[in-house]
Amino acid sequence: MNQVNETERKVLADLNRAGVPYEIVPIDPAFADTANFCAQYGFPMENAANTIIVASKKEPVSYAACVVQATSRLDVNHRVSDLLGVKRLSFADAEQTVALTGMMIGGVTCLSLPAALPLYVDGNLMSLGYVILGSGSRSSKIKVVPEIFRRLDGAQVIADLTLPKPL
Repeated sequence: MNQVNETERKVLADLNRAGVPYEIVPIDPAFADTANFCAQYGFPMENAANTIIVASKKEPVSYAACVVQATSRLDVNHRVSDLLGVKRLSFADAEQTVALTGMMIGGVTCLSLPAALPLYVDGNLMSLGYVILGSGSRSSKIKVVPEIFRRLDGAQVIADLTLPKPL
């Protein structure tokens, strides 16, 4: 079994363990990036959630995963730095993200992440009827209720994790 199929299998197993309603949405990989996906498949950007990996700038490098509403921006320099207890953070590059998660860029999800990786979830997502998450690959998305975040081991819902995107 190749890595993508193995990743998708693990993600589905995590979804089933969580015991919440979900739907797998098959997509054309060319439309995996959030804005393209929403435009092509008619989902509102407000319901799309991006899982972003951040990395500290100093050795030893510490990482965290953050799930944020696509219409906001992650407060990396203040809130996430404080949560991780590091002074300087940046977005992990594609190579770091793939190495850490085993997932394809454009499909990174908060499911099936390494157990030691802190997982911070934007509290704004909790009031939505559903969220769209990556599936670990670029060939599908997951439509799921926000309750999933309360059922993921180690996930912390954070009220002030994001900032509004500038107009």
